[in-house]
Amino acid sequence: MSTVALITGAASGIGASVVRRLAARGVRCVVADRDEAGAERIAKEVGGVALAADVSTPEASERAVALAEEQYGRLDLVHLNAGISSGVDMAAFDLAQYRKVMGVNVDAVVFGVNAAVPLLRRSGGGAIVVTASLAGLVGFDGDPIYTMTKHAVVGLVRALAQPLAAQKIRISAVCPGFTDTPLVADMKQVFVDAGFPLLTADDVAAAVESGFYSVEPGSLLVVQPGRQPVPYRYAGVPGPVGGERPPTAS
Repeated sequence: MSTVALITGAASGIGASVVRRLAARGVRCVVADRDEAGAERIAKEVGGVALAADVSTPEASERAVALAEEQYGRLDLVHLNAGISSGVDMAAFDLAQYRKVMGVNVDAVVFGVNAAVPLLRRSGGGAIVVTASLAGLVGFDGDPIYTMTKHAVVGLVRALAQPLAAQKIRISAVCPGFTDTPLVADMKQVFVDAGFPLLTADDVAAAVESGFYSVEPGSLLVVQPGRQPVPYRYAGVPGPVGGERPPTAS
């Protein structure tokens, strides 16, 4: 029985690399992206199926999961990868742009998990990997709203780890540094001129694959150029005086 994966934001960059990497290992892929032509191109390349979808709406995630069940009868792996930089200037706030980035970077993850869990459970369990960012672990002042969204995603992954593990579903996140994808295309020359190394999309895809198969629930894999992915460890918080530290604070 073939393994089945759903990948969002899969028409280019990290998502496309994950699709190719999984397909090379015999995984059947559902390729979802709002770029319809790009999704269809990648799906055709790997013998998968494509869905044009704006995953900031719950209906899109529901359609993607339904497509996996209709085409392949199951779902084993989910990569919630769709994401955008915010472009929100806190000094000249644009509410529409703010809502857009929240929809793609936060809502889509919530909707994706909510839609996928029932089919993952019926398939006997599986794994979800979310594309977060180093900006979800540190205070990146270059884009505060983007940073906020990635902190939100990291918090969701950590909080869902044990409840989903009880249903035989592992959830984790990859937290890459700057990666050579369309998301940083406008800034690429700045990195090159500064001699700053960029990750490749396949570097991150390799970490996503390890997140599917070989990490503890709730793991946050830091991905940096020239280094093996490593789980991030929080220091924990002090407990109340005279009391025990909360068991989920590690």
